[in-house]
Amino acid sequence: DSQIILLDPFFLRSLTKSLLAVAFLASFGSSMLYGYNLAVVNSPAEYIKAFYNQTMVARTGTGLDDKKLTLFYSVTVSVFAIGGMAGSLMVGILVTRFGRKGTLVRITCLVFIAGAFMGFSRTFGSPEMIIVGRFITGVHSGISLSVVPMYLGEIAPKNLRGFLGLVPSIFICLGVFIAQILGLHELLGKEEHWPLFLSLVVIPTMFQLMLLPWFPESPRYLLIEKRNVHATITALKWYRSKVNIQAEIEEMQEEQRSMSSDQTVSVIGLLKDRSVRWQVITIVVVNIGMQLSGIDAIWFYTNAIFENAGIPVPQIQYTTVGTGAIEVIAGCVGCFTIERLGRRPLMIGGFTFMGICCAGITLSLMCQSHYISVACVVGIIAGFCIGPAGVPFLITAELFKQSHRPAAYTVAGCLNWLSNFTIGFVFPFLQMSAGAYCYLVFFGVCMAVAAYVFFIVPETKNKTFVEISQMFAARNGMLEEESSELSVVNNLKLAKMNGYGAVDLEYEVIEKKK
Repeated sequence: DSQIILLDPFFLRSLTKSLLAVAFLASFGSSMLYGYNLAVVNSPAEYIKAFYNQTMVARTGTGLDDKKLTLFYSVTVSVFAIGGMAGSLMVGILVTRFGRKGTLVRITCLVFIAGAFMGFSRTFGSPEMIIVGRFITGVHSGISLSVVPMYLGEIAPKNLRGFLGLVPSIFICLGVFIAQILGLHELLGKEEHWPLFLSLVVIPTMFQLMLLPWFPESPRYLLIEKRNVHATITALKWYRSKVNIQAEIEEMQEEQRSMSSDQTVSVIGLLKDRSVRWQVITIVVVNIGMQLSGIDAIWFYTNAIFENAGIPVPQIQYTTVGTGAIEVIAGCVGCFTIERLGRRPLMIGGFTFMGICCAGITLSLMCQSHYISVACVVGIIAGFCIGPAGVPFLITAELFKQSHRPAAYTVAGCLNWLSNFTIGFVFPFLQMSAGAYCYLVFFGVCMAVAAYVFFIVPETKNKTFVEISQMFAARNGMLEEESSELSVVNNLKLAKMNGYGAVDLEYEVIEKKK
């Protein structure tokens, strides 16, 4: 048990170069942009406001007062979340029609359009172009934030789902970190550089567009939804190297047979389906809890907390970069320990630690102990990135079968973005009315989510999708009963060939007996 997960021989044998490459490529060109766009508007905020004001003076002869200028800038920031919510609503339709990888490749066009809008906004003297660009990047992030973990969760063997599923969260933290570094005054934090700073998102997307099309589509999508046996085998050979793929084919067939319908379930169908009631409740709780944990409020007010702690204003930008480095390190810790510890400990431990730190901030503000508040801010960020930042997206893939997964990601993504927008809108009013006690609200949310995971959510580590579904069957009141009707199923039988296995497709009539 003292060995780290990467020294596990089976782990090393399962983690092929193809799996690692596609995980890094999909996360680099999609997930990282989400983190980058969260932080990119912080550093050039004053320059963007000045541009808005100058543009209005040129158009109307009068500038904007502080209230209107703040409103204009707030729209610029928050429209990203609105775009994200719009994008999340498209996920089910896109992944069903184009596949997981196909969706990621096609939505790259959104980033190029958004980058052009933001990059040329000053040239054309148009603040509206920045807002439109931010909205389009939000749409892209809303789609990719769900599709990347869905894709990686489906191509990963069950003993690597957790590891690969948390790779996107590392890249989200890395995107925030890169935006913080490039936003330093010594780099792109100058007035003349902000259009370039906003439009740099096109660079990682360009790499993704050039390389990702060469990788195969999700084998589960190809077999269960498209019924393309030969493409499935090709994809599994690509991702599994010399490992025999017979067991995985049989497991996919078992999932296909257990599905009540070959059609992808709609969001309404998902919400009405009693067989997944507690899975739906779980993704609602963890995705709302992820955003209402207080992490967004902490990120928004980090500078003010550091300033109150006595850190000189010119040095705060470097301190903020330090918190970004902590995010990346904590994300890596979660990624490299999840297959040993499991999903539950990272979720329960992460939310509990965040709750304790939220209570600590309230106590420190009441006692005027600013250094404790700084420590609590760092603790909240670290606790969030170790588990709650990535595990909710991972278990959204794990808790549902192929037919329900797109709708589940639509629900989870929409709630995630809606909660993000809500906390950004409500927190300033909450802080004005409750003062230091406002962080106790986040303490309550974190503890409630931790308790829910402890009592309700089973451990999904190293389980197949069918096994996970069966774990919820009793709680859903849907104990599986065999029917006596005849069913015709495709039974794939594999014969070993060159260490891979070749497919012999034959039809069998199986009588299911009570």
